[in-house]
Amino acid sequence: MKLVRYNHLEPNYPSTFGGLLDKFFNDSINTNTQKFIPSVDISEDDKGYEVELSVPGVKKEDFNIDLVDGKLTISGERKSKETQEGKNYHTIQTQYGSFSRSFFLPEDVSPDKIEAKYEDGILKVTLPKSEKKVLKSSIEVK
Repeated sequence: MKLVRYNHLEPNYPSTFGGLLDKFFNDSINTNTQKFIPSVDISEDDKGYEVELSVPGVKKEDFNIDLVDGKLTISGERKSKETQEGKNYHTIQTQYGSFSRSFFLPEDVSPDKIEAKYEDGILKVTLPKSEKKVLKSSIEVK
């Protein structure tokens, strides 16, 4: 168990500036609804784009991926585990609840070839680029 300096201001108030920043950026402002924002990595190569969401503990059937008017929305829910009798939790940092992330896609994405795969807690959405149509012509000067 890690010893933590006593904070006389409030038990939930961070005692360091770094802790205050962590609380500001990681805690939900609206405490009435359980929401969290999963981490996202986006990469690009010659073939297309790849969006990776870090969402361990979510089942495949709990994801919803929609594409409407060039806007890709990935949403889902991570359900909390029931606490076990006799276990005393000292801290719980895993975030539970619903999440939603939206991205506007570039025009060169083929919407009919988008694929999603969930493995090892990472949802990987592959967005292949459409074949480039090169319109080239010579114009004669008169």
